[in-house]
Amino acid sequence: MAVQYKYLDSFIDEQRANGKYSFTTEGLHSKLGVSENALKKTLQRLKNKESVVMIRRGFYVIVPAEYRAKGIIPTNLYVDDLMKFLSRDYYVGLLNAAAYHGAAHQQPQSYSIITEGIALRHIKNDKVGIHFYSKKSWNKEDIVKKKVDTGYINISSAELTAMDLVSYYHEVGGFNRVATVIEELKDAIQPKKLVETAKRYNEISVIQRLGYILECVLDENKLSSFLYNYLDSIRHYPVLLRPQRKKLGNMITGNKWKVAPNIEIEADI
Repeated sequence: MAVQYKYLDSFIDEQRANGKYSFTTEGLHSKLGVSENALKKTLQRLKNKESVVMIRRGFYVIVPAEYRAKGIIPTNLYVDDLMKFLSRDYYVGLLNAAAYHGAAHQQPQSYSIITEGIALRHIKNDKVGIHFYSKKSWNKEDIVKKKVDTGYINISSAELTAMDLVSYYHEVGGFNRVATVIEELKDAIQPKKLVETAKRYNEISVIQRLGYILECVLDENKLSSFLYNYLDSIRHYPVLLRPQRKKLGNMITGNKWKVAPNIEIEADI
């Protein structure tokens, strides 16, 4: 067992020397010349020492000494490898993407990843919190490559992030928090890119709600005017600010966005 342990220990050192913080167990027993049972026992010893953590069955991250007190490395160091392991296209979104774009006051409690296809099961334990959300599709032009210590990760552009925050408002803490984050995010949003992203976004009602928040809550006239010029050129219908099953009897909105304000929004800034 000592020899087998050293084999895996050497493999982990090699991974770290190559700038990798993760590895998969598929075929690893063959590569190391040990039985699958011996590999499992050795991995368990490393888990007990807290030098590796299993994120998903068959996918492990390495925990160097400098991260041992936290018990885990930052998610951005292994998220790209994890998504390759899961064979899913992805981007980091919502509050995490907003933080990368400078809206860092609202620190997220978990890591939000948008994927295509059937929604993946969340990863949640005392060390890891990753939430997966599913979308039918997105445009690659709205995804940014962000440099991290282990390479690059995909994150939503500032413009796509703003729209996703409105679309997934219930996942990020409600519309007050959405408005607060967009207030911090707006300096990173480019008006022309906002319009191009809006044209590619599947939910017109999200564009209406974002425009309403920008103009009527945040007094952001430049971005909202660009967005309205596009919205005014397409067919759109009255919507509730906060979606609900039972619509208002009177859907007269009183604003150009055709948004019925069934809640009050206050940005916490």
